[in-house]
Amino acid sequence: MKWLVIGAFLFSALYVHLRGRVRLPLVRQLIDHSSFMAPINVFMYLCAKPPGTPFIPLQEVPELAPLRQHWQAIRAEAEHLRAFGHAHAVPEGEEGGRDAPLRRGWQDIHLKWYDTAPPLARRLCPRTVALLQAIPSVKVASFVDLPPGARLAPHRDPYAGFLRYHLGLATPNHDDCFIEVDGQRHAWRDGEAMLFDETYIHWATNGAHDGQGDGRLILLCDIERPMRWRWAQAINHALGRMFTSATNPPGDRDEPTGKAPSGLQGLLRGFGHYRRRFKSWNMTVYRVTLAGSMLGIVALLFML
Repeated sequence: MKWLVIGAFLFSALYVHLRGRVRLPLVRQLIDHSSFMAPINVFMYLCAKPPGTPFIPLQEVPELAPLRQHWQAIRAEAEHLRAFGHAHAVPEGEEGGRDAPLRRGWQDIHLKWYDTAPPLARRLCPRTVALLQAIPSVKVASFVDLPPGARLAPHRDPYAGFLRYHLGLATPNHDDCFIEVDGQRHAWRDGEAMLFDETYIHWATNGAHDGQGDGRLILLCDIERPMRWRWAQAINHALGRMFTSATNPPGDRDEPTGKAPSGLQGLLRGFGHYRRRFKSWNMTVYRVTLAGSMLGIVALLFML
């Protein structure tokens, strides 16, 4: 039994590493969170209904159509929110309050977290929140602004139970502002949407390298990956909710929901908070710790 578990884990990690055309360096892959999640992710790939391609046809998730149909109304609320954030800017380091996400520079504003929406989003973006709440497969959503000259490094997201949806709202409408997923490049355009698998290696840039030009404002949604069978969908739903509890957006602490997380959700949220602090403190020590944890898990499996 021990060797079966070890073999399944190693096979899954190798499958994740070799999946697609673009790969992380082997050493980085060994300590990447996607290696820890590999057995679960392989299950998701095998049971998924949409094709396992980097970019997925929007027809595979037809319930997202209203977002694109009403993209101009969504853009109007996003731009209002962005202007509101600039108008309420405060000096760096000042304690946040109800509108603290905006006061920190307005890069990412949370709109939906499963069945809830922060009070700020409901107050300033009622139309967008209503559209999102009417689509159950949208589990997490936010407005995201990528400033001119910004670049996101190549990476893969840890959990394969979601698909990533981008709707262009106010973009440069230029080929230099793009996302590349497993070597396939798509530029953002106003009113156009894309759906992709974020567990492939991907990176993005708003290519005004001199820091001048327009920001890239989009609606970003995490969509629960459709599964072939109801039992697989139920497993995905339960695991997705559990894992996203550990990556709660920072703005949530400024937008109280009226109840504190408890049990496993509270434990995961606390772990995620301290993991992020550890990572920002020293990336080298963080990676060494991850490598040690990986070796420790393998050693423990051999000892059992």
